[in-house]
Amino acid sequence: MGALRSVSVFGATGSIGESTFDLLVRQGGREAYRTVALTGGRNVARLAEQARALGAELAVTAHDECLDELKGALAGSGIEAAAGPTALAEAADRPADWVMSGIVGAAALVPGFRALAHGATLALANKESLVTAGPLLLDAARTHGARILPVDSEHSAIFQSLLSEDMATVERIIITASGGAFRDWPIERLAGATVAEASCHPNWAMGQRITIDSASMFNKALELIETHEFFGITPDRIEVLLHPESLVHALVGFRDGGMIGHLGAPDMRHAIGYALNWPDRAPLPVARLDLAAVGRLTFAAPDPVRYPALRLARAVMETGGLAGAVFNAAKEVALDAFIAGRIGFLDMAGVVETVLERFAASTTLGAAPRTLDIILATDGEARAVAGEVIGAGRRN
Repeated sequence: MGALRSVSVFGATGSIGESTFDLLVRQGGREAYRTVALTGGRNVARLAEQARALGAELAVTAHDECLDELKGALAGSGIEAAAGPTALAEAADRPADWVMSGIVGAAALVPGFRALAHGATLALANKESLVTAGPLLLDAARTHGARILPVDSEHSAIFQSLLSEDMATVERIIITASGGAFRDWPIERLAGATVAEASCHPNWAMGQRITIDSASMFNKALELIETHEFFGITPDRIEVLLHPESLVHALVGFRDGGMIGHLGAPDMRHAIGYALNWPDRAPLPVARLDLAAVGRLTFAAPDPVRYPALRLARAVMETGGLAGAVFNAAKEVALDAFIAGRIGFLDMAGVVETVLERFAASTTLGAAPRTLDIILATDGEARAVAGEVIGAGRRN
């Protein structure tokens, strides 16, 4: 028997990580895979449970203060425990054949780059990596002979629709959006939307932050930028359609007028399983569509007034350079403030737009960043400005 395929999962206790864990176990667990590292947040008990089940070599919590709890939960297992941002980066320095990037936010940047440096296949579920550092990330993959496989349902769908196709023949790409929790709300109700209401997705089972981003369409805004960066298609040829059923994940239109689309149940295990088993297609435990029972599929153009995040994303794509890092950092801070009750639901877009406007005067905003350190510094600056904007708004 040959060596087991080695894997690491960053963000193992989040929604993407849990789905990844489920598939690894179903596909043989420790008998089929050598698990190098699992990382998580404050859900230390679950992280330890996963690590024991897969026989991981290392478990890392992102929070230093959780280290003793993690060590206690792993006592007697022989599994190494570590904590903090440095430990996350060092976990990515342990070579693995396949690495899931499921950490939410810019915190995934350093581990992702470290994994690529070892030639890993990076299953990229983290939107912010391409939004903030797309050209650098793709260049790192090329430099180190690594591969990036998209795990967002939309980008996995595009990737699959483009198999054996020539990008020169692609006329447009359409990504779909459910519309989130508030798709049927009157616009005048949105200002009073609560965190609890924004955290209930009609179709997908996801974490709180991405579910709220879906309601505001900031999730789709990030995906617009991702599509531009990963597939190298110009912004004017990327479209968004509201699709309440969430069964068509993306469509690719070609210059001959034909279109290829990808349909599937709203279950992230499809995109994750596709990346895990690529280039093969393995049996996956996802629902099979009964189109007769579905009856019909509906589509509509998104209302730009209801979803200003899409307009902001298009401005970011036109500017390029560091605009994505500023956009994402401001969005993360605005989301934190909404969850904390410091700003309203509709205020998030206003915060992001104000931060972008403040950075627009910079002559370097549109310049391509040369290093990851420049991106991380810009991220920090944008977060500080976003905090100032939110603070000023609360005082007025």
